[in-house]
Amino acid sequence: MEEKLHPEKSGPFFRVPGKKSHLEKSSPFPPESREEDAWLSERQLAKCSPAEVDQFGSPVPTRMVSNGEYMPIAQTEKQKRVEARILELADSASKRLGMSRRMFLATTGGFAAAFLAMNEVFGHFFNVSLLEVFGPAAYAATGAPANLYVLDDQTHLVRSSLQGPVTLRAIAQGYDEVTGPLFGVNPFNPTGLNDELGGAWTAWNPALHNKPYTCDMFNVINYIKEMFFDSQTTVAVLSNANFAAIPVPGGNPRAPTNVTESLTHEILTGEQTAGVRDFVNQIAGSTRVLAHGQLYVGIGNLHDPVFGDFTQFQIDAFHPDSWKGYNIAPAAKVDTDPNSLMRMWRLDDEAVAYPIYAVIARNTQELKKHPGFFNICVHKGLAPGPPDIPERGNPTDIPKAASDWPQFNFIIYHSSIRPAFFDYESLQDIRSGVLREGVPDISWTTQFAQLAAPFPNVYAEIGTTLASSIVTFPTVAAHILGQLMKYLGPNRIVFGSDSLWYGSPQWQIEALWRFEIPERLREKWGYPELTKSAKRKILGLNSARLYRLPTAVGGQHGDGGAYKPVPPNFEQLIPDSLKTLLEIGQPVPPGACVVSDNFSKMKEEYLAGGGQRNNTRYGWIRTAA
Repeated sequence: MEEKLHPEKSGPFFRVPGKKSHLEKSSPFPPESREEDAWLSERQLAKCSPAEVDQFGSPVPTRMVSNGEYMPIAQTEKQKRVEARILELADSASKRLGMSRRMFLATTGGFAAAFLAMNEVFGHFFNVSLLEVFGPAAYAATGAPANLYVLDDQTHLVRSSLQGPVTLRAIAQGYDEVTGPLFGVNPFNPTGLNDELGGAWTAWNPALHNKPYTCDMFNVINYIKEMFFDSQTTVAVLSNANFAAIPVPGGNPRAPTNVTESLTHEILTGEQTAGVRDFVNQIAGSTRVLAHGQLYVGIGNLHDPVFGDFTQFQIDAFHPDSWKGYNIAPAAKVDTDPNSLMRMWRLDDEAVAYPIYAVIARNTQELKKHPGFFNICVHKGLAPGPPDIPERGNPTDIPKAASDWPQFNFIIYHSSIRPAFFDYESLQDIRSGVLREGVPDISWTTQFAQLAAPFPNVYAEIGTTLASSIVTFPTVAAHILGQLMKYLGPNRIVFGSDSLWYGSPQWQIEALWRFEIPERLREKWGYPELTKSAKRKILGLNSARLYRLPTAVGGQHGDGGAYKPVPPNFEQLIPDSLKTLLEIGQPVPPGACVVSDNFSKMKEEYLAGGGQRNNTRYGWIRTAA
């Protein structure tokens, strides 16, 4: 009897009961061979071939590729149609352009061909034309315009002495020769489920392909480079996260007991955030960075043993432009017991959150120089599994808080999306047929949009929610953007990239500018059209209104008008005081990163010598039923 194999039920995480891998018995394969290293059984391996034997070389995957930890699914009929159409377009274009098909597929024309084929098979998601197949100028012409105002509402960097979240870089980078040794599987899809394109680990940002992990990829120098030289970002809101976990020798990490303990273990503090803001704005001679203060709620944080009222301390010490809180973070000190642990919190808790809101509300003088001071930015979501509570991201605490504090703007980060970085669950929500008030019920996000609709001071931020869906789950992206447009309208959605986690934010800017909600979905579910006017509002104009910033820009990087360019020699201008504040030069934990040495120079030489992306994928593909 033919055994039934599923990608989510083979490999080291899920084993078929009673079934042994060939690793657990005598093997006919040579030691350290690819077959010997795989977790697939001999019977499974007989149905697979190495992925690199596929000579197609598509810039986007057209079949599932397994790294050997799960059995890949056979190419679907839709994936076959996408592949055939890409081949047809590539053969035609490469002949006209006088190059090989493989060379063509490594160009922007190859991406255009892939987007066209996907539109034809999966539905019209991307604004791309046939002309773009034949030249980079045509491809660029339909991309984000040079005068686009972009206010990135959520960006991150890491103080130099701490390790950044390489798992987030890995999921955006996809599986390749560089990430492979560090992560054998997609860190947020360990059981090998396939995304909408048929890949278990499709790259979000092609620019990260084969880019090594380095000690500097999340530091302030790379942050300034990626934001203001490698993207169209006009203004960036620099964020921070107070979800510190305190190491316990021989045990599991615990929550902090006080602010000082938490600050010591955070990747970036409010003071460090403000230090970067002040430096960049000074050397640019205009507002290019805004800084979040940190929401530490509860009566205990009004009587901290070191800071006293920590919220007031931040206001007096470095004047935040707005505030960032994490319901899921252990940042609520609900009593004055010095030994009690901080815990998670909810927006509408009158005893825990409201006293901190009151501190912010009484400091109205801050609005003169920091007009976004009453913007309360709150992380919600990215927390799959139980319990289904506001402390983890359920939006049911938003209406009361928004009603009780109408002077505040509640900007809900991630739009309360529930899955963590891989949106298979959201796609299943859509396909299940389960509706919430007449539209597909995407866990937490649909509920959020409907609950927030009556409150004009509630906004949806799309950081990571957009990044994790627009390439790999375009149907999910279309429904989320459609529902936010339907219930909140184009004036209450703001763009955030969550970069540097995913490299330069330019790929997200370009993707959103090209993205369209298919007409079939708009007609069926009543979603508004995602027009260029709406995209301009989402990408920056809405946030500019919230922070009362001018929107006149010029040039590719937003220099001109009210904004001056960041000087190219910015690294030489960093003062010693900021280096000390950001702990530049302090040692990082052993094994925290890969030292790049001469990789950068080698890459420059490689590109100068005609090196080109080859789109080769490594792993196993299903070739037999």
